[in-house]
Amino acid sequence: MALLRAITTVGGYTLGSRVLGFVRDVLTAAILGAGAVADAFFISQKIPNLFRHLFAEGAFNAAFVPQFAGLAETHGPQAARRFGEQAMAVLIAVLLPIIVIGEIAMPLLMIAFAPGFVDEPERFGLAVVMTRITFPYLLFISLVSLMGGVLNSLGRFAAAAATPMLLNVCMIGAILWLVPYTPTPGHALAWGVAISGVVQFAWLLVECHRAGMALRLPRPRLTPEVRTMLKRVVPGAIGAGVYQVNVYIDMVIASALPLGSISYLYYADRITQLPLGVVGVAAGTALLPMLTRSLRAGNADQAMAQQNRALEFSLLLTLPAAAALMVIARPIVEVLFVRGAFDTTAADATADALAIYSIGLPAFVLVKGLTPGFFAREDTSTPVKIAIAALFINLAVALTLMFPFKHLGIAAATAASSWFNTVALTYILYRRGHFKIDARLARRAPRTLIAAIGMALALWFGRDALQNWMAQSTMHGLIGLCILIGGGTAIFGMLALILRAVDRSDLNRLRRRPSV
Repeated sequence: MALLRAITTVGGYTLGSRVLGFVRDVLTAAILGAGAVADAFFISQKIPNLFRHLFAEGAFNAAFVPQFAGLAETHGPQAARRFGEQAMAVLIAVLLPIIVIGEIAMPLLMIAFAPGFVDEPERFGLAVVMTRITFPYLLFISLVSLMGGVLNSLGRFAAAAATPMLLNVCMIGAILWLVPYTPTPGHALAWGVAISGVVQFAWLLVECHRAGMALRLPRPRLTPEVRTMLKRVVPGAIGAGVYQVNVYIDMVIASALPLGSISYLYYADRITQLPLGVVGVAAGTALLPMLTRSLRAGNADQAMAQQNRALEFSLLLTLPAAAALMVIARPIVEVLFVRGAFDTTAADATADALAIYSIGLPAFVLVKGLTPGFFAREDTSTPVKIAIAALFINLAVALTLMFPFKHLGIAAATAASSWFNTVALTYILYRRGHFKIDARLARRAPRTLIAAIGMALALWFGRDALQNWMAQSTMHGLIGLCILIGGGTAIFGMLALILRAVDRSDLNRLRRRPSV
């Protein structure tokens, strides 16, 4: 149960971050709504995050973490520390020129990322200015990702998992205190993003020192270990970042749709990110170093069991979350966002997108639990083939559905491509003998699905019964949503125990103090 305790550690801190994120999004929706300034800010936030996920959290960590964990297992912590220092030096040497070029060429970059803005000078100009503010965030958050990988490889999951809270705190602070001093609220939020990168970097720098893994900055050198890592980074940029590439495609297409489309997709995605971050990211983060150590120790059976338990735990939390988001999408959006500049028209559009995104939610999460099966074996090239096919599916479906269904077609394309990615990853691992569904997962997964369906039916009737009462006031809406979520959780838990989708002994073991 060490794996599940690690997942709950990461997931618990991620949940705290997501709660703060919802506070941030509620404030953001109130001051930005879903207009030109909102679209421009969300683009400015997505561009550095896209590069971050592709080249730092995605490809870089997929190559870095298994090597670092493997060196720590076979050659000791000092060898791992030297590799970490060289990797950091190379990362800085690569990113600094990218940031400088990006700042200079930002108008051209914006044409590539948001071509639909070109015919609207105000929105285009806002996006360029705000992205120039946020773009340096890429450097600091990439270093944060590296140091988080170091700490996770050492089994110290808490500090890195808590780091995103600092982003939300900085952005909330920007909304509360910077808005009066900037041209638009979007500018204040952009500065909040930039400042948060520095704060997160400083936080993990201290945590690495406390863990006895203080990283100095040597002169960049292409050591054999660094060369090996770089060879794996290029294919991993696609393999690990397929979801982010899909986000980029969505962003480009949505920029050509009616005003507000980018904002609708952003707000819906933010809600989806709660279970994705709490479960999916937590599972992948905890699983990768553990799989690496098991395989380096020659214990393939243990690695197989770890992957099965990660997928079991992911489905146990994700299937009911997906079912709930489908059924009560509108009440969630109304309670969280309908105030200030965010009206009921935006709520309808966002709720519809949320319901479609939720269809792909289990796939988003399962991908996070499946890709470590490749990365732990230092294979970052195989997911590329799967990712390329998924990207073409996403693009084809989005272009086909965007005209009749507008932004909903983009959401459907993202869900479809993610399911393809999940099925293909599972098939390849199974064919190679690296993954086989064990008896426990085969027994419990269908029972979890049945419990989730039962909960969804109860939520359906509960939503209709409370609809008029919840519409009376914001407080009624909040109380009603809490009743729906709390009641749905209780019903699912009861059904899961009755159907034995989960065992009481598992819950008792998870109550033990988690590793930090």
